[in-house]
Amino acid sequence: MDWGTELWDQYEIIEKHTQSGLDLVEKYVKFVKERTEIEQNYAKQLRNLSKKYNVKRSSKDEPDCRLSSYQAFLDILNEMNDYAGQRELIAENMMMNICIDLTKYLQEVKQERKTYLMEAKKAQQNLESTYKQLDSSKKRFEREWREAERAAQYAEKTDQDINATKADVEKAKQQAHMRAHVAEECKNDYAAQLQKYNKEQQHFYFSDMPLIFNKLQDLDERRVRRLAQGYNLFSDTEKHVMPIIGKCLEGITKAGTSVNERNDSMVLIEQNKSGFERPGDLDFEDFSQGINRASSDTSLSTPKGPMDLLGKNRGKNFWLFNKKSKPTVTEDFTHLPPEQRRKRLQHKRDEIVKELQKEVDQSEALGKMKDVYEKNPQMGDPASLASQITQTTQNIERLRAELNKYETWLTEAGGRGDILRYRTHALNNNGSHDINSPDGAHSDESTPDTSQAIYAEFDDDFEDEELAAPIGTCIAMYNFPGASEGTISMQEGEELEVVEGDKGDGWTRVRRNNGDEGYIPTSYATITLFK
Repeated sequence: MDWGTELWDQYEIIEKHTQSGLDLVEKYVKFVKERTEIEQNYAKQLRNLSKKYNVKRSSKDEPDCRLSSYQAFLDILNEMNDYAGQRELIAENMMMNICIDLTKYLQEVKQERKTYLMEAKKAQQNLESTYKQLDSSKKRFEREWREAERAAQYAEKTDQDINATKADVEKAKQQAHMRAHVAEECKNDYAAQLQKYNKEQQHFYFSDMPLIFNKLQDLDERRVRRLAQGYNLFSDTEKHVMPIIGKCLEGITKAGTSVNERNDSMVLIEQNKSGFERPGDLDFEDFSQGINRASSDTSLSTPKGPMDLLGKNRGKNFWLFNKKSKPTVTEDFTHLPPEQRRKRLQHKRDEIVKELQKEVDQSEALGKMKDVYEKNPQMGDPASLASQITQTTQNIERLRAELNKYETWLTEAGGRGDILRYRTHALNNNGSHDINSPDGAHSDESTPDTSQAIYAEFDDDFEDEELAAPIGTCIAMYNFPGASEGTISMQEGEELEVVEGDKGDGWTRVRRNNGDEGYIPTSYATITLFK
């Protein structure tokens, strides 16, 4: 069934129905738009919440950051940040695929409907114009016929009048004949107009309007189908990101299961173990014996309490519940307990070693560049490197002095400082390198300027740095381009070795089988750490 056949006389109903359908599309667009605003506000609030509770970069070295419960909380914040990103994606896709598309389609449908209604009105106006012509012709025919009848009656009356002259009778008959002729012409015109109107009316009700109504029906059905697609997109848009949202939620669950209370206890011990022995029993001081405590060397006058057991840390307060004042930080970390001091010295020493190695590498590179410039002057001036070589040499001397200083403190603290062995490199007048003996003394073959000595090689621990042992494995959940410096690309499903865990900044250091290393987003991979 179609509108042109069944609703041929319901123009106003069809007009109202199609307008109501367009209003529904517009109402749905507004609804989706408000939904996207809610999603965007929700995502913004989630991001602000994650940012509010996330650890600041300056606080990542705090002791609590190493606790698994703390790391799990940071993982949850990162997952919530990713979750917020998916909510933003939902809002963006709904705006693009529903609001913008339906708004554009709505304008097209409105224009099409307007065209059809104008065609209907034009057809109606043509039919009304024909009817007016018919009505005018009908009234003229009626008027002229009555005039003809009166003229005929007058002619007959005049003919029967004995007082009327022959001229009067002839004139009346001619008038009656003329009126009859005019009435006949009006009759024929009326018949023609009637035939024309009936033909146009039939065409209007059986052709023009049904065609227009059927076009409006097709337009309305297309509108309904498009609106139904918009309804489906409302659901499909969210379904599309549900797998990623599910992974975010799985990440939160994984963060909860990764908490290891026993490990947190061990971390706390490792961070705060002082290395002190518990204080021994106090000896009895017998005042009744009259012993001169000021001059006596016996155990009675020299109690071995907490203060005596501390040795050089005599100033430390061993009362457990006393409020501790903040110690003055010293360069050799003597303000720390023995165990913590040893660890801090070891860490500081390792940092100096790494920095020293960088300066050594830099000096070697400058030396090679100088050799190239001397052999190929067109590539550069060797003298332009003098200031850099001097600065690098001074840096190496400074770092070597600091390293010796921290090695000495580390030995005092009971730690094992690795003995640094080096070979000195110096630039001779020709730009080549003279190599001295390992103990720093100059060889007999050459005597380079000591101010240009460059300590470039380390033995044992520092000469050939081995790759760090992996602490776990991971499988990529998504593709990652690794475009920025320090990162590494990966493909979904690729398995990598974990060499450094997430320290709360959302990044994990990984390594490929070929030795390539770099950072990846922690939330982009499923990570399994070795126990």
